[in-house]
Amino acid sequence: MNSPRRPEISLPELRPYREGAGLEHDHDGIGFEDADLSGTDGSGATFLDCAIRRCSLDEARWERVRLLDSLMEGVTGVGTDLAGAELRDVEIVDARLGGVQLHGAHLSRVIVRGGKIDFLNLRQSVLSDVTFENCVLVEPDFGGAKLARVAFSGCVLRGVDFTKAAMTDVDLREAAELDIAAGVGELAGAVVNTSQLLDLAPALAAEMGLRVER
Repeated sequence: MNSPRRPEISLPELRPYREGAGLEHDHDGIGFEDADLSGTDGSGATFLDCAIRRCSLDEARWERVRLLDSLMEGVTGVGTDLAGAELRDVEIVDARLGGVQLHGAHLSRVIVRGGKIDFLNLRQSVLSDVTFENCVLVEPDFGGAKLARVAFSGCVLRGVDFTKAAMTDVDLREAAELDIAAGVGELAGAVVNTSQLLDLAPALAAEMGLRVER
């Protein structure tokens, strides 16, 4: 079992963001602090060596955005659209998000630490060297995603969907709660602990068409 590589972020001295300035261009070394970014359009923009702290991202349209060597901390938002985004060497800390669209995204050397994300859409995404740590994920959708060296440490996973997901070195052993709503038969390439295996046994038997009788 190969563990995920963690991001290495060393932010420079950041220049403050002028609230109300457009996000459609590229951003290098900018600090976004306590800004209302709701409804903004950052589609296709690149954020390099940036910090986004305590900002609201309600209904923000950031499709195909590139977040590189950057930090997101304490962000909130519902309906944030990051479809097709690239996240590389990124830390997401204590986020409170709902209905985030990350389908078709590429995540590499990313850590999601703390916070709660409801209805996270990662369908058809590619995750490599990604760590979810001490966070709550409610009904995350990994349908058709490719996961390599992904760990869920201390996480609560409720109603997770792994339908048609492909896994390599996916570590579920340290999940605080593991509730798989769909795709339990796609766990080849993942590792679970003994207690989790017992909990998953009925769903695995049903997936295999195996009858268990006294």
